[in-house]
Amino acid sequence: MPECVEVMEEVLRTLARGEAILPLRTMLQLPEGRGIFGLMPSHLSAPPALGLKAISVFPANDGTAFDSHQGLVILFSPERGNPIAIMDASSITAIRTAAVSAVATRALAREDAADLALVGSGVQARTHLEAMAVVRPLRRVRVWSPTRVRVEAFAKWAAEALGITVEISSGPEEAVRGASIVCTVTAASQPVIRGEWLSEGAHVNAVGSSDRTARELDAAAVARCRLLVDRIESTVNESGDFLMARAEGAIADDHIRGELGDVLLGKIPGRTSGEQITLFKSLGLAVEDLAAAHHVLRAAERANVGLTAELGGLRH
Repeated sequence: MPECVEVMEEVLRTLARGEAILPLRTMLQLPEGRGIFGLMPSHLSAPPALGLKAISVFPANDGTAFDSHQGLVILFSPERGNPIAIMDASSITAIRTAAVSAVATRALAREDAADLALVGSGVQARTHLEAMAVVRPLRRVRVWSPTRVRVEAFAKWAAEALGITVEISSGPEEAVRGASIVCTVTAASQPVIRGEWLSEGAHVNAVGSSDRTARELDAAAVARCRLLVDRIESTVNESGDFLMARAEGAIADDHIRGELGDVLLGKIPGRTSGEQITLFKSLGLAVEDLAAAHHVLRAAERANVGLTAELGGLRH
């Protein structure tokens, strides 16, 4: 996780410098609401990388032998255009998403922020707990999600794998009130966080919703915060948290203060006071997958691990 945090900070800086090509993702809504299939291509100038992530989201897989989120990251040579690597997207997505939240937390949360609230108890909750511990010395961790058995499994994992004691909250309000860092990592389509619950000086990473028809924060929560995003173009086209708050009249387009990469480059301020509530809306970007996959490929090459196959495209 610490390595990925640094990789994600650098790729966000690269994006902010205009050294990436990043179109909006293409999303297919499958018949009968079965799921979503998405394609996310991108190109990076540094490190030179070209590729895409293909991902499917099938909520009905929950509770079966199949993960709800599945996909592949495919890398191509930026010089010749030939495919050079195929990777499972599950671990890359889980780790890089949390690593980006860690970058945002390091840049936007108060230095003394140490009380973490996690809303959600799935894979992203696990990686976010790891990532938050990289950038802040956590003194208290609370978690809530609607399925008690999963919350208990999460708490058991945190104690055994990370040596972190997790308090199980009876509801989202109990988890969030008083927290200095809040991470929402749910599959909710309706708000699970209300603005009145957020404490002065808190930082929020809103991660779970990446669709214009779903949100985790109510309009009051979004309106209370200084809003920074991973990418403005993506937010105004794809973020339900932003679009629904705007539709309800709580905010306008200028409520987005800028992109996280611009904060990292010093182009715009992040947090402007100790009492301010900051919000990072994360949609997840293809350049993040590309940078993470490129890092994994180079590490695999150095360690001489992985399977080699000829995929075509060569003249013999």
